[in-house]
Amino acid sequence: MTEVAPARFGAVEAGGTKFVCLLGSSPDDIVARTRIPTGADPEATLAEVVAFFAAAEAPAAVGIASFGPVELRRGHAHYGHITSTPKPGWRDADLVGPIRRAFGVPIGFDTDVAGAALGEGRWGAARGLSTFVYMTVGTGIGAAAVVGGRPASGLGHTEMGHISVPRQDGDTYPGRCPYHGDCLEGMAAGGAIAERFGRPGEQLDGDDLRQATLWEAGYLAAGLRTIVYTIAPERIVIGGSVAELPGLFPLVRATLIETLAGYGVLPEHAADDFVVPAGLGGLAGPAGALVLAENALLAENAQDTAQDTAQTTVPG
Repeated sequence: MTEVAPARFGAVEAGGTKFVCLLGSSPDDIVARTRIPTGADPEATLAEVVAFFAAAEAPAAVGIASFGPVELRRGHAHYGHITSTPKPGWRDADLVGPIRRAFGVPIGFDTDVAGAALGEGRWGAARGLSTFVYMTVGTGIGAAAVVGGRPASGLGHTEMGHISVPRQDGDTYPGRCPYHGDCLEGMAAGGAIAERFGRPGEQLDGDDLRQATLWEAGYLAAGLRTIVYTIAPERIVIGGSVAELPGLFPLVRATLIETLAGYGVLPEHAADDFVVPAGLGGLAGPAGALVLAENALLAENAQDTAQDTAQTTVPG
């Protein structure tokens, strides 16, 4: 019996410094990959993306997981665009249009953190769960909620990195978020650690490392309390460079239980598998873009089937 080769999807993780492009069906079936610097000219960068897929193999569908903010409402005139980004040259850039015009295939589009969440849900640390949150803590903080198997969005996408958090004891740092100052991102992103201590978290040791980890755990736990109460996730997955601070996860888990203060606490909240490290590392975003591509193809096939059924149905 001849095996049928899996459909090959295009995956684009569009980042502020680089675009990671894959062709494949899963993290274990990647037949081509490349990294393209995010230049100041979106058209030139996207032309390189199109050239990569054209030279490799025409994809059955393409998924794009992009830095933002982005427009996700399909009926909106700017669907598929990056919107009010401070990234030079990329404000109002159309990501979906050029790729759709080049290949004429279904396109899945979402934020980079939503893509990473989908990747972790299919192959990583949230596998088998339908409602969970993925958070990345690095240069900035972003998070996406997957609810009932789908990334949550409405008028816009979630911005959980900008929720308010109480100041930790002894921390006089003013915060570095240009919009909110001392929000979660302003107090707990990698840049905040570097500015407090004069060097990035991965270079800290001794008392500085202990203090940085204590404050980081406190801010993350405060942010996660809001997420627990508003999303009710089955698991929270945390990735990014700051998540690699030694001893961070046990401290976050313990501090989260303290901040919940006994209200609405379930046994699962105290378990070691409730707040966990990401399983796919840097592959989470591109892997999630593969899921976006597959979902887009399935949705288009379902729509075609429904239209065919409607056209062949004879009124009784």
